[in-house]
Amino acid sequence: MTTNTQLETILEALEQAEGLPAMQASIEQLRDLMDVDHMVYHWVDSAGDHYGCGTYSDAWREQYLKMNYIRIDPVITGCFRIFNAVDWKDLDWSSKASRNFRADSIEFGIGNQGFSVPIRGPKGQFALFTVSHNCDDAAWEAFTETKRRDLILIAHLFNKQALELEKERKTEAQVASLSPREVDAITLLAMGYSRAQVAENLSISEHTVRVYIESARFKLGAMNTTHAVARALSRGLIVV
Repeated sequence: MTTNTQLETILEALEQAEGLPAMQASIEQLRDLMDVDHMVYHWVDSAGDHYGCGTYSDAWREQYLKMNYIRIDPVITGCFRIFNAVDWKDLDWSSKASRNFRADSIEFGIGNQGFSVPIRGPKGQFALFTVSHNCDDAAWEAFTETKRRDLILIAHLFNKQALELEKERKTEAQVASLSPREVDAITLLAMGYSRAQVAENLSISEHTVRVYIESARFKLGAMNTTHAVARALSRGLIVV
């Protein structure tokens, strides 16, 4: 199967995606097909809720939230002000805070190169599609030059699916239903237990704990475990 055929197959599946797990599967396949380190799609819906799918590690997502990097992230601040796809080299990294942020992100494996596509939808919806990789400038320029149109197309397809999901959410009950075991796992995490401690407390393996947590995360439309715990608490699904 040629690369173009593989791409078409993945994009067809993305267009049929009916939830975050399917979108997550598509973004992982696209990351692998394009042979880049990371690919991420994040959106803020018209109600101000955040959703996302992507390949950043849990460790980086937790570090990003812990350090409140959203305040200084040049990709976020820059893309709020522009409407066109942008290479990270063209953003403003001049401040010490921005340089420290970039060094930290590279340390966590995000890559020294990046390309982001900002998208604005109806009623205040904002989305950002990003591809990042670790390579030299020449290799990255060659990649973005040949893949630019595909990346912009992919960004808008993800956004199309996000808007469809938002329509569905408005017609569904606002509170996701978690299984008893998912509630147990998320509750213990909210109490400050580590995954190993959750596994020991529930007498299950750490792998099974991860399955419960990931399932709850997808049901809640959360970007990471911390976000899932916050959503479960705010919606009254768990009590600590």
